[in-house]
Amino acid sequence: MAQSMLPEKIQEKITVPRLIEFKRTGRKIVVVTAYDYASARLADKAGIDVVLVGDTVGIMALGYKNTVPVTLDEMIHHTKAVKRGVKNALVVADLPFGTYQASPQDAFHNAARLLKEGGAHAVKLEGGLHLAETTRLLTNGGIPVMGHLGLTPQSVNVFGGNKVQGRTPDSAERMIQSAHALEEAGAFGMVLEAIPAELSAQITTEVGIPTIGIGAGAECDGQVQVWNDLFGIYPGRPLRHAKCYVNLGTLIEEALRAYASEVREEIFPTEENSH
Repeated sequence: MAQSMLPEKIQEKITVPRLIEFKRTGRKIVVVTAYDYASARLADKAGIDVVLVGDTVGIMALGYKNTVPVTLDEMIHHTKAVKRGVKNALVVADLPFGTYQASPQDAFHNAARLLKEGGAHAVKLEGGLHLAETTRLLTNGGIPVMGHLGLTPQSVNVFGGNKVQGRTPDSAERMIQSAHALEEAGAFGMVLEAIPAELSAQITTEVGIPTIGIGAGAECDGQVQVWNDLFGIYPGRPLRHAKCYVNLGTLIEEALRAYASEVREEIFPTEENSH
């Protein structure tokens, strides 16, 4: 008798309610950024829970100095590419600077475009108490919202650089209030970026929705890392909160040098590479 074949493991479809369930059961949530079809497909196959189409695409893929210049059309373009590569992960897309700050109505219109045209399952907004009304309008209108507290990169000009937030008692208290306000307004989760680990642990304990840390310690309900940081394919000094798991940047550069050398020395192509 032929040996029976084991069925292929079916990956879990991740939804907003599933993420909230993960927090309740203590199952850590894994988030990575992705900006194109190929990276999104790999992340999804690896079982990543959430693929975030971050406005860091401006820095990592488009050559901007920060995230401020990123447009809504650019975010829609990259979100569409990511969505085509994903079968199981939840796709969250950043609303870029200038698309949600003026009014909740503007935010709803632009967020709806990310869902309708980009295919995102949810959107992410940077900010605290002042975005509670916007968050409530979006969630009541059927658009899931992830918050973002701490270092909010779109406010780089206000902060005067990428600096750790929540270090003073007053700023820490405002952040805690913001976390509660976002939860009450209907946010399903929030990113905590570059804040003291003790503060992120307190927020994680006090709110009933998942916290996703980046440079915020190990007590968050999950972690997010930027694709290019994970694989060493972004030039410059790595940030403290980033971990490079394989330095593909060096490997890719070496491969390109070998290719260029073989072409110039007439080693490539051979008959095997020709028609």
